[in-house]
Amino acid sequence: MSTAPRSTATRRQLLAGSGAAAAIAFTGAFSELFAGTAAARGHGGYGPLVPDPDGLLDLPKGFRYRVLSRQGEPLRSGEGPVPGNHDGMTALRGRNGRVHLVRNHENRHTAKIGVPTVEGLTYDPAAKGGCTALELDGRNKVLGERVAIAGTAVNCAGGPTPWHTWLTCEENEDKAGTNGYTKDHGFIFEVDGADPRRTGAVPLTAMGRFQHEAVAVDPKSGIVYETEDAFDRPFGLFYRFLPEKPLGGTGSLRAGGELEAMRVPGVPDLSAVQETGASFDRIEWVPVPDPLAKETAIRFQDFGRKGITHAQKLEGCYWGDSSVYFVSSFARSDDGSAADHYGQVWRYEPKKRRLTLVVLFGPDTDVQLPGDSPDNICLAADGGLMVCEDGGGAQYVLGVTRRGEVYTMARGRQNIGTPEDPEWGEFAGVTFSPDGSTMYVNCYTPGTTFAVTGPWR
Repeated sequence: MSTAPRSTATRRQLLAGSGAAAAIAFTGAFSELFAGTAAARGHGGYGPLVPDPDGLLDLPKGFRYRVLSRQGEPLRSGEGPVPGNHDGMTALRGRNGRVHLVRNHENRHTAKIGVPTVEGLTYDPAAKGGCTALELDGRNKVLGERVAIAGTAVNCAGGPTPWHTWLTCEENEDKAGTNGYTKDHGFIFEVDGADPRRTGAVPLTAMGRFQHEAVAVDPKSGIVYETEDAFDRPFGLFYRFLPEKPLGGTGSLRAGGELEAMRVPGVPDLSAVQETGASFDRIEWVPVPDPLAKETAIRFQDFGRKGITHAQKLEGCYWGDSSVYFVSSFARSDDGSAADHYGQVWRYEPKKRRLTLVVLFGPDTDVQLPGDSPDNICLAADGGLMVCEDGGGAQYVLGVTRRGEVYTMARGRQNIGTPEDPEWGEFAGVTFSPDGSTMYVNCYTPGTTFAVTGPWR
């Protein structure tokens, strides 16, 4: 029987009716998660969601949004139309109060609107993914919008660096000759949002070739942590990259380094852990035999008689409180996982070599998120979390306070289905401006980027 914390309301109660923020209090599950962060003021949530008369985004009273960019509109650079499939994103500090938004486009080879190819910024002309960059003034007025990198494949998430660039990740491991590609894919690329030509389109090959999802950089050691969202068994791994030139600024990751995978002794599958607060010391890091996966995908490679630790749907990843946090969106025994859950958040403390399960969603808790699992996550301005849901039904951005109260922050209204069979575009890429005054978030389909302002705590 799971000993996951009990809550005061079910997800159905939380999201029912007007969308009022019914606080779900996790007894102690988040005490470690937010230790040492800025203190949150007030109580969970900002009140009921107010229906948007324009049918795009419901927000609490006092909040407002601005549409910054929509797929199909012309890029201000004149390079072509805004690509679709808006996914991971970061907000980087610019000069004179400006903000550089770098936005992923998770385009496969079948995408209708690919990222326009631009000389000097294109890796593989046959690939349709990449990033676009928006330049905003202090009031979120769009000053510019252009291609930041092109010719990459299925750019899902990524992570910012301490030197204010974006690491965009290919959630794809197709080789040249597959699906029309002319180069191997499955890499991380560095993108400078202010001046993309500084970084170009160079794969960081030493960081591994696999189905990347997200990364987080330790700002003191320069170690980069990486998640893998593999779709088939054996599922993905959790990695760390030890750079030869840590914290060396733009381009330093090109110098190479060593890629390792996490082994939790005695735990071949993280989904088997069903107790919030379960902790494992003496975590091991095992060198990856072939980071370029020339013959065999990394998760299939031989890590010795002790094996390696896998997990289904490893997605969001971020750094905070001297730890790296990463998300397993769900696990299903029918797919081959050791057990079922609707979302886990893990914390790894490098100094202690300790791994702890800090959050567990269902199925044996009242926090039920069937089909709507946690995906992209970020630290909020008040020291809590913002979480994008990814699944069926209405789509939400959920907030989580430092006290563990879950509340609704936004609800998407863009129906991409039919009145008889509604389907809503998922949220992705939630991030905050460097000064904490604006939340930026994407709707995946139809591709839309929002800036949300209001009485943030």
